[in-house]
Amino acid sequence: MEITDVSSADARFSAMRRVTLVGSLVNLTVSCVQIAGGLLTHSQALTADGLHTLSDLASDIVVLLAAKHGSQDADDEHPYGHRRIETLGSVIVGLALMAVAAGIAAQAFDHLLQPQHGPGPEPIALAFAALAIIAKESLYHYTIAVANRVKSNLLRANAWHHRSDVMSSLIVFAGIGGTLLGFAHLDAIAAIVVAVMILRIGWQLASGGVSELIDTGLDSEEIEEIRKAILTHDGVKNLHMLRTRRMGGEALADVHILVNPRISVSEGHQIGETVRNYLIEHFENIADVTIHVDPEDDEQEANCAHLPLREALLAALRAQWKDIPAAERLENVHLHYLNGRVHLELFMPLHAPSETANDISEQLVTASKRLPEIGEVTVYFRCESTILARTQNYTHHFSA
Repeated sequence: MEITDVSSADARFSAMRRVTLVGSLVNLTVSCVQIAGGLLTHSQALTADGLHTLSDLASDIVVLLAAKHGSQDADDEHPYGHRRIETLGSVIVGLALMAVAAGIAAQAFDHLLQPQHGPGPEPIALAFAALAIIAKESLYHYTIAVANRVKSNLLRANAWHHRSDVMSSLIVFAGIGGTLLGFAHLDAIAAIVVAVMILRIGWQLASGGVSELIDTGLDSEEIEEIRKAILTHDGVKNLHMLRTRRMGGEALADVHILVNPRISVSEGHQIGETVRNYLIEHFENIADVTIHVDPEDDEQEANCAHLPLREALLAALRAQWKDIPAAERLENVHLHYLNGRVHLELFMPLHAPSETANDISEQLVTASKRLPEIGEVTVYFRCESTILARTQNYTHHFSA
């Protein structure tokens, strides 16, 4: 029975367990038939292929264990989940394929250099070899279909292991047929060719798994597509430090996006969440994205890490404002950490006619800029429930 929702860990593991158990049952049945058929028909190749098929049960056990633990939800010790267990399983299966390829090649060279004489296989051995080919090829297609549906590299690795079994059975079939036709070395030559093919598949699986374990990123083409998608969003001025890594059949990404430095924190957060949700929804392999919202390009602009935070900075500013009576009426102070300085926006009510905006702003700006950390200072006055920003004679705007 097919599952329709593979988003949950339980459903995913159920699908992986089912296909692996089917594979184990098929492998066990085929290996018994091959070994029995090889002994009855005097085919050493058929018997050896049966033992090779029996060894696949070990890889099926690895897949089951890795799928069970890899599908578990994240916990305190593994906050990113357990998908890397599947990756490790892919490496193990890849190495197993390489070992199988080496064994096939070694046996083939041994037959070429030291041809064995004795009773040849009987024609009925071809039927046993054909049965094995059909069973293993069917198992490959079934496994690869489920692997693509649940996005499991581990199942893909095991599917290719089944395909390597088909190749080895084809070698047996060709060897038996060649022997019956009088071509004694045909099976050995074919075995070497297929061994190279299996070795290549095993190397791709093992090296791909190792690359994932050391956090190798996505392909440059995929990263460029992600970059273009981010830049299309309203409010994103630029981006940098776009990084990706693979985990199981999924990918994780993190990126710094550049927004207008004067917008609110909540608006910057909203832009970041919009970008994150879009990437997860429109890129099938992306499971999660961490968005860092930047008011400026922190790879090029002066670093602000040395600047004090609000409480320490306000304490220093109050010490500078102690002789300015109007400073006690400040309603709010906005801090903008940009280009290595802190830029101030000061908000306060204006009590007229005993005081003027010009005098107050002059005093506050002069006193504030005594601190070397301070850059621009802008003073806003509230008059009759209206925020008035001086552009000519009402609010002073000083730049560092």
